[in-house]
This record gives sequence, structure tokens and C-alpha cells, in this order.
Amino acid sequence: MTTLPLVAPARGFTLAEYEYRTQQLQQHMRLKQIDAVFFTTEPEFRYFSGFKSQFWESPTRPWFLVAPAEGKPIAVVPEIGVAGFDLTWIDDVRSWPSPRPEDDGISLLAATLVEVSTRYRRTGAMLGPETSLRMPAANFAMLQKVLAHHELVDASLMMREIRSIKSLAEIDKIRFACQVAAAGFDYLRHHLAIGMTERQACKAMHLEMLRLGADNCPYLISASGQGGYDNIIMGPTDRALVEGDVLIIDTGANFDGYFSDFDRNYAFGYAAEDTVQAYDAVYAATEAGLRAAAPGSTTGDVWQAMWSVLEKAGALGNDVGRMGHGLGMQLTEWPSHVPNGDVVLKPGMVLTLEPGMAFAPNRMMVHEDNIVITETGCELLHERTWQQMPLIT
Repeated sequence: MTTLPLVAPARGFTLAEYEYRTQQLQQHMRLKQIDAVFFTTEPEFRYFSGFKSQFWESPTRPWFLVAPAEGKPIAVVPEIGVAGFDLTWIDDVRSWPSPRPEDDGISLLAATLVEVSTRYRRTGAMLGPETSLRMPAANFAMLQKVLAHHELVDASLMMREIRSIKSLAEIDKIRFACQVAAAGFDYLRHHLAIGMTERQACKAMHLEMLRLGADNCPYLISASGQGGYDNIIMGPTDRALVEGDVLIIDTGANFDGYFSDFDRNYAFGYAAEDTVQAYDAVYAATEAGLRAAAPGSTTGDVWQAMWSVLEKAGALGNDVGRMGHGLGMQLTEWPSHVPNGDVVLKPGMVLTLEPGMAFAPNRMMVHEDNIVITETGCELLHERTWQQMPLIT
């Protein structure tokens, strides 16, 4: 059980980091002949501005950030948010009295984009897979109409490249979130009992992670069943844990806007032989993934290394669709470990390894660990999952 105190890294980032992020984006923009990119979603907005607010939980007010080809980003925000930018490096803040449904910042956003899009008249936005615009369809149509003489292009691919390589400061925040969750799993190992419900188990772990320094834990799910489980995206429920059950908890603790994302398994009373074999197989698959995850390897190489172990162990299939993904400001980020994946791993990428197998009808076993790609291989960001399945008696 983890006993050493966890030391949280410094919050926020230096001015130099925000300048570097913006310069990286502007280099991509010059290559693509894009005059400006506008962002409407919290992770991208925060990534370039440093603006961190719980107001994103409300759908009432939109928030826009415009990144021109030169100079600092420009914030186009509701009046209620202007004062918050005193805590950021942004000094050009334009506002309107939101909420104003008839024109909730769209004309102000359009005017700003027209102002900075004079060379190529090409404007970028997050239009690709795994993205959203966070604005009503009518507002987007209004924006397109005003920008009729400008070409609207997808900026999501270059954002993937920029955000996939984490700085040392970002990695420190993710590592701390991972260590908090790992300590929470350890705590739970010593505080679970037959007869507890899934909800009680998850709540106990949630409270412990908050005590250890997590800011919040918006993602904490569980599943249980006799000898395994058949669903890993629901719960927790009020189902009482009984002898022969296997419980999985999958959690994403958050610190200063950065996530961890991994799971661990517990057996109650006893573990059936095929359950133990499945646990051993996914543990071995993770070991294979740890060996494969290195600069120059691809996401497909990592997937194949893990799947080869699971297939040899008799896996009936993998219902998750991938075996790991990127991690950072969002619980799941690009890229994914998929068959024939062609994304080349680079130092600074933070990823999960998530081998899972169906080992019997309606029974699954899944492991997930968090790593960062280094110059020579990869590094676990937390203590390794237990080699043997823990038995709760």
C-alpha cells in the first residue's frame, strides 16, 4: 500500500509555454496558408489561452478563441468572463452581453476573423473526427454566411500533432493524476469487502483520490459479475458484490485539467481458473505493449504486440475496438491503438495501454496502464498493476 506522501506539481504554465504552443500552431498555419483558426471547445481554448473556468459546464454562453497567423490569440467571450483573462497571458479580449440568442457573439467572432484573415481568406476550425464545434447549428450557419467569401478548412489534424506531444510540465500533471489514482486503487484493495455495492466501492475510492490531491474525478465507472463482467462503460450500480465476483473499476482522476485513465480488477472470495488465466493473459499483454511502445513504432505495432498475446491465450475477441489511446487534457485523445494503426510514436506522447479480451461468453477481462514515450522506450506513469489478481475475502 502506498505510504509516501504525494507531492503535487505547480499549477498552471509559464508564459514561454503558451508562446511555444501558439508558435507551433502558427507554423502549421503558414504551411497550410491559413490566416486564422478559431476554437470553441474547452480543451483547445484552455491549451492556448490558459483560461480555466467551470462556466464551460453551462451550455448557455459560447466562448471563442481566435488564433491569428501572427501575434497572440484573441478572446471573443461573454462579458461575464472578461475579468478572468486578467489571470492569463491574453490581452485582446472582446466581449458582448451574453446570453443574446439572436446574435450570441457570432457577429463579433465573424468581424474578428475577417479582420485577421486578409491574406489567404482561409479560416480553420475543428471539423475533423473526435471534435465538435459547441455551437447551435443555426449559429454556425450564420457564421458561414458572414464568411461566405472565406474558405473554412479543417484544423483538427494539425491540432492532433501539436497536442499529442506533451511538455514536461504537462507530463508532470498527468503523472500526479496517475499516482493519485494508483494510490486510490491500493487504498481500495485494503478497504473492499464482500457485501459492499459497486457504488460504495467507487465512492470510497473517489473520496480517497480527492483526499490525496485530485481536483475532481469526473470519470469513475465499474462493472462486476461472476467470474468476469460483460460491460465496462456503465455503473456504478447498487449491485452487492458476492463471492465469485470480479470487479473492475476504471477511473480518470484529474489534476489541474489533466487526466489519468486506467483500471484494475479485484476478485471476491475466490477466482475461477479461467478468470485467473484471463487476468494473467491481459497482464502479459500489457508487458508486450510496454516492450513495443517506443519511438519509431506505430500504434498498430503496439496493438499487434498485445493482441498476439491475447490471441495465443485463447481470446474470443476484443469488443472495445482499440487497445489504448492518447491521454492528457481529455480523458481520451488521439491516437488509438488499432489494427494496422500507422501513427508513429514520438517522445512526449502520453498513451494508455488497454488490452482486453472476451475469454468466455459474456465475460471480459481488461487492464489499462498509462505511459509516456521516452527517447529510448516508454515509462509507466504510476506503479504497475498487480501481477496477481487481488483476492478480497
